[in-house]
Amino acid sequence: MRKTNADDPVIVVRGLRSAFGEQVVHDGIDLSVRRGEILGVVGGSGTGKSVLMRSIIGLQVPVAGEVEVFGESTVNREEIDLTGLTKRWGVLFQGGALFSTLTVAENVQVPIREFYPDLEGALLDEIAAYKVVMTGLPADAGPKFPAELSGGMKKRAGLARALALDPELLFLDEPTAGLDPIGAAAFDELTASLQKTLGLTVFLITHDLDTLYAICDRVAVLADKKVIAVGTIDELLALDHPWIQEYFKGPRGRAAIATVHTNEERAQAKGSS
Repeated sequence: MRKTNADDPVIVVRGLRSAFGEQVVHDGIDLSVRRGEILGVVGGSGTGKSVLMRSIIGLQVPVAGEVEVFGESTVNREEIDLTGLTKRWGVLFQGGALFSTLTVAENVQVPIREFYPDLEGALLDEIAAYKVVMTGLPADAGPKFPAELSGGMKKRAGLARALALDPELLFLDEPTAGLDPIGAAAFDELTASLQKTLGLTVFLITHDLDTLYAICDRVAVLADKKVIAVGTIDELLALDHPWIQEYFKGPRGRAAIATVHTNEERAQAKGSS
């Protein structure tokens, strides 16, 4: 295993080609994710954002290319060979992907039981309760089943499970999809707070422009079967690619920019008062 240092990228993707039969989804993707950043990943429907994430964590086998996480390849590795890596990342799948027959606490305990089968029940309960509260859920959410939760609470329960093993790297797939604007903003604030407090690197797939403006350090744009650009939003706005211009400067993009400016003005006014 190659030694890494704090300046090494956490994720490196080189020449990734993904296909389902004759349908090519990715054709030569290159991408690096820096340690400690929140990287937003955007693209139109069918551009393979979730496929890219699944390829990085070893759930999707690419046709060609290399993927390294923490300096180790995740391509064509047996599940048992990835054990050391999978303990270092957590994944919030789209919709939460909770087990419906398990309580919230039991869902959180699933990865812990998998990797640490000798842990006792009382300690498991304590860890699960801590993770539940950490993600902003009320303490009494632990004994509830997913069907008893709102959409936003399900997302937070899924996040609690993703954080169960104290990962260094967090994957979020459309975490604010289906949430109202207030709930989405609250989840963004939670993500940013956890990233700062826990020192996480975050790979965040989203369609939500407000999320990109609020918490992402950089944004990677998937189009034309490649990552066509990576940079800050200001850097992306300077590019003349038609999809980027339509996405960031369309009606929703203008609304997101206006919201950012309004928030900045409020913060300045509060600071001067």
